[in-house]
Amino acid sequence: MIIDLRSDTVTVPCANMKEAMFNAKIGDDVFGDDQSVNQLEAYGASLFGMEDAIYCPSGTMTNQIAIKINSNAPGELICDELSHVYKYEGGGIGFNSGLATKLLQGNCGRLTAQQIEKAINPDDIHFPESQFVSLENTCNKGGGTIYELEEIKKIRQLCTNKNLTFHLDGARVFNAIVAANYSAHDLGQQFDTISVCLSKGLGAPVGSLLLGTKQDIKKARRIRKLFGGGMRQAGFIAEAGMYALKNNINRLSEDHARAKELGKTLEGLSYVKAVLPVYTNIVVFEVEDHIDLNEILNLMAAKNLKAVAFGPQQIRLVTHLNFTDEMLTESIKILTSISI
Repeated sequence: MIIDLRSDTVTVPCANMKEAMFNAKIGDDVFGDDQSVNQLEAYGASLFGMEDAIYCPSGTMTNQIAIKINSNAPGELICDELSHVYKYEGGGIGFNSGLATKLLQGNCGRLTAQQIEKAINPDDIHFPESQFVSLENTCNKGGGTIYELEEIKKIRQLCTNKNLTFHLDGARVFNAIVAANYSAHDLGQQFDTISVCLSKGLGAPVGSLLLGTKQDIKKARRIRKLFGGGMRQAGFIAEAGMYALKNNINRLSEDHARAKELGKTLEGLSYVKAVLPVYTNIVVFEVEDHIDLNEILNLMAAKNLKAVAFGPQQIRLVTHLNFTDEMLTESIKILTSISI
């Protein structure tokens, strides 16, 4: 039995999802003729109470489109230093949109309205104009951390007052929704644009939605085409996304519970220096300074448990819908058996 905890992107469609894909009502999506894509976009927007949506191949594309349509170079984007839009999107902020980036040091990837307000540039020709604020919820690099709704509301009000676009990188937004005391509609009321990944915790094979106003999404279709993201008979994968939204949200609590069990196990192991708090489905632990990180990964892999390095002396485990209780028991057995 191979247990793959490298990411929640490693899942494969279940039989019911495959059946939904097989029965897709397809057409040419660039012409707006794919019924399954149209239904997915409408349904995704409705969940968050937003006007419209566009289906794209990846969350990187939806994030980069959101930045492009809501900025005007030269300008500046404000985000946490751990943000995916900055760390893991190939320098797209500067390359695609011509923006500078102001990085703030938040609390495990979470910013406050007070921090952001201090970071807004004065009206001075020596500085780029502050134009765009991006949050990530949950924050991957922060260990799956969750924003409180009240803080998001404060940032929303600040962005309104300062005429800043407010974007949510919601790659794992449903993990936050399930774990926190708010709804998708609550978030939709706060942000100008939201990126929602369907291929992480929700288990679809590919795809992300960008949500926003009808005007924003009209602009987004032009930029998606420019980025090479126009897909034709995309209904096959869109139906997988629809199935994921309708069937795989509430069960995320199971992933969270299993992640917490892994975290508890790791806290008592000799080769583990520290374990980050486990908020959702991401477990990050730090290996003792004198131990080679790769040696731990190799020992885990030799016992058929896959994980990834996540920074200096850090390893990440991510639970997902293909990770069962049986696999949890075996993972705990493997982790506790490692001696170094």
